[in-house]
Amino acid sequence: MELSLAVRMFEVLLGSSLVLQTLEYLRVRSLDRVTLWPTLQQEIPAHPAWLKARLNRLFQPVAYTVFLLLRLLLAIALMLGQVGLVGAALLFVMALLLLLRWRGAFNGGSDFMSLVGITGLLVAHSAGAMTDATWGWRAGFGYISLQTISSYFVSGWVKLLRPEWRSGQAMTHFLDTGVYGPLHSHSVFRHPQVTRLCSWAFTLWEGCFPLALLDARLAWVFCAVAAVFHFLVFWFFGLNRFFWAWLSTFPAVIYCASVTW
Repeated sequence: MELSLAVRMFEVLLGSSLVLQTLEYLRVRSLDRVTLWPTLQQEIPAHPAWLKARLNRLFQPVAYTVFLLLRLLLAIALMLGQVGLVGAALLFVMALLLLLRWRGAFNGGSDFMSLVGITGLLVAHSAGAMTDATWGWRAGFGYISLQTISSYFVSGWVKLLRPEWRSGQAMTHFLDTGVYGPLHSHSVFRHPQVTRLCSWAFTLWEGCFPLALLDARLAWVFCAVAAVFHFLVFWFFGLNRFFWAWLSTFPAVIYCASVTW
């Protein structure tokens, strides 16, 4: 994959993911009755006092709305290819502030994978400012690829160590807790042979993900399977952020598999 195409795909996908997330943040303000900032701020250390005071001002309703609207504008600008070093730095700082706002994450691993993409963006523009754009994006994509591949590799081999995943029981349990759960008594996913086969297929695919770097064609296959996997997670569990957060990293993986370092 050519660098220019990979960069454009990455910017559009990451920007789209951030737009979706920001719209959710704006919407949840009228629905949230549990994780309100006056409650969560009690977990912020009292020292340094200036930090807690500034966070309290930032997360007041009006200031927080302005903060989210600025993030929305930056995400749209990223989709249009108009975010440089300053914009990347702002997105990075905003991501850290949102992690503080939601006690680490609003939606688990997808928020941290979004941070990986934003960090890669910042690395690309920072390194590009010190060398040139090509090496900057190579550095940024290298960082994103390492984090993305590691996320699958670790997940796969952790599953391999767990007997409930090797037997397929874990898959039935998770599907019972999904959006459409519990599973029907006659569901195909209640058959031990089917769930065992599915569990082993996903476990081996995740554990072997580093092989994607051997060839661009392998990278396309691994990423295509990953896209289907995350879409199924969205379908069964409603975790739409996971689909877009990981999808935005695939151009980096495919590019790194297609170049000679």
